[in-house]
Amino acid sequence: MALITTAEQEALRDVMRAFLRKYSTEADVRVQMDSELGYDAQAWETAAEQIGMQALAIPEELGGAGYGFDELAVILEEVGRTLFTGPVLPSVVLAPAALLLSGDSEACARYLPGLADGSQIATIAVSEDAAMWDEADITVSAKRDADDWVLTGTKRYVLGGAQARLILVAARTDRGVSVFAIDSPATGLTIEPLPVMDLTRRLASLTFDRTPAVLVGEDGAGWTTLSQVFDQAIVALACEQVGAAAAVLELTVDYLKVRQQFGRPIGSFQAIKHRCADMLVELESARSAAAYASAAIAAGAEDASVAASIAKVYCSQAFYHIAAESIQMHGGIGFTWEHPAHLYFKRAKSGEVLFGSPAAHRERIAELIGMN
Repeated sequence: MALITTAEQEALRDVMRAFLRKYSTEADVRVQMDSELGYDAQAWETAAEQIGMQALAIPEELGGAGYGFDELAVILEEVGRTLFTGPVLPSVVLAPAALLLSGDSEACARYLPGLADGSQIATIAVSEDAAMWDEADITVSAKRDADDWVLTGTKRYVLGGAQARLILVAARTDRGVSVFAIDSPATGLTIEPLPVMDLTRRLASLTFDRTPAVLVGEDGAGWTTLSQVFDQAIVALACEQVGAAAAVLELTVDYLKVRQQFGRPIGSFQAIKHRCADMLVELESARSAAAYASAAIAAGAEDASVAASIAKVYCSQAFYHIAAESIQMHGGIGFTWEHPAHLYFKRAKSGEVLFGSPAAHRERIAELIGMN
C-alpha cells in the first residue's frame, strides 16, 4: 500500500475489486459466516486461477508471480473492504513469508507450489497464553523421536487453524525456538474451533500429543524468522483495516445523504459534518501509517518493526472508532442484525486485539526505540 501506487498495482486493485464484487457481497459474507468451512472454496479456487492472488508474493521458480509486499498490501486493502472470508492473512501472507524467510529451500520447494496454486491452505501457530507473539510465551516442546520430531503442547488463537492443511508451528527445542511443519490431519493433533465474535475470521486451538513434525529452517533459529513474519502480520492486518475503514466511511456518508430529519438530509447538519471530517482524517492518517509500514517491510528498512507497530496501533484504533461512529450515525437501524454496520464493528474489535492490543504495541515501540 504505497502512497503512490504504480499503474500495475492499480490494475491489480481493479481486478481484485471486480472479483470481490462478484464473490464477496454482503450476502456472500453472511452465508460463509454460517457455513462449516467459513469461506467459499469455489471463490478461493477462482482467485487462484483467474487472479493468481495466492501466488502473488511467491517466487516464480516456486510457482508464484514473484511480486512483493507492496502488491500484497493492495490485495489486503481490497479484501478488507468487503470482509472477504477466505484465509488470505494466514495462507497468502504469513505461511509463505515464514517458509521463505526460513531459508529452507527443501521446505519451500515442497510447500510453496501448493500454496501458490490455491490447492493448499496453510497457517502459522505461534500464540499460546498471550495473544501477542512472544518468545517467552512459547512452551510447546519439540523432541527427537529416533530420526523424527514430535510436538507436545497447545497453541491458541490460530487463524484458520481448522481449515489449514499445512500448519507451521513455533516450538521449543533444546537449542531454542524453531519452526516445524505439520500436515493436517496428523497423529496426536486435536483441533478445536474457538467461539469468536467476528464470524468472518475463524480461530482455533491446536493441541499436539507427540504429533509428528518436520523441522523448517535451522534448529534454534526460529525466532529470528518469526520476528520478521510478525512485522509482516501486523502490517498486513493494518492494510486490511484501512480498506475496511474506508468501506465503512463510504457506507456511512451514503446513508447520511439520504436519511432526512426536519426536512433535510442529516448529513447537512454541522455536527454530523464535523464528525465525518474527523473520521476522514483518521482514515487518511491510518492509510499513511499503513503505507509507510508496507514500504518499510518491502524495503527491509531498519525501522520496519517500529513502523509496523505504529501502523498496528493507529489503524486498529482508527478502524474501531470509524466503525463505532458509523453505528451511531445510522441510528436505530445501525444496531440491527440485518444492517452490515455490525459486521465491520466486530471485525474492528477482533482486529484490535489480534497479534496484540494497541497497549502491547505501544510498549513494543518504547522497547524498540530504547525508552523502556
